[in-house]
Amino acid sequence: MKQLILSAVFFLFSFCVMAQDSPKTRLSIVLSPQISWLDSDHDKVTPGGNVLGYDFGVVVDHFFEKNYAFSTGLTINSTGGKLKYKDGVDMEIGGVIKSGETDATYDLKYLEIPLGLKLLTNEFYRSKFYAQMGLFTQFNIQARDANGKTLSQEVNFFDMGYNIGGGVEYSIGGSTYLTMGLLYNNGFLDITHNRTIDDKATLSRLAIQLGIIF
Repeated sequence: MKQLILSAVFFLFSFCVMAQDSPKTRLSIVLSPQISWLDSDHDKVTPGGNVLGYDFGVVVDHFFEKNYAFSTGLTINSTGGKLKYKDGVDMEIGGVIKSGETDATYDLKYLEIPLGLKLLTNEFYRSKFYAQMGLFTQFNIQARDANGKTLSQEVNFFDMGYNIGGGVEYSIGGSTYLTMGLLYNNGFLDITHNRTIDDKATLSRLAIQLGIIF
């Protein structure tokens, strides 16, 4: 898995270098404050609250038509959520099995690679509006509880889901734009790995995407 991550990083870095010489490709630096939460399909596991975080990194848009672009990138995603385990189930957290009602906080960090389609309007009054949709893949690089104790054995390495959103780009001169948008991400896969309970906990996020396009 580590080799897969290194290969993905090398590929995207090479793509970004080549993009500097391509008029059809542009780079963005993005910082996205976000709110994240977990949900479970088990009737005795309920959402326990939200976690504030951020997503930071590089986004690459490659245009195959004037107003249509393939979008990818590489970001560090600080996210997580809280789950409440009710009476009647045993819960393993931090290597310790707990009985009775238990609250668990998952403080997570991922290396994320989004893959999507971006649709833009023509520019008017120095502004462009856009919509985007696609998939994301992410690889867990850190998992801790509320006290900073590692949860690496209770969190799966790989996560995947879809995203959808939109926003505006505002020209500040030449090919440089400021951008702001709203992006919703919803995971497909179970991010938790517990020996004591068979449930599927998925991660969702709502982010305000801020950036500068070069």
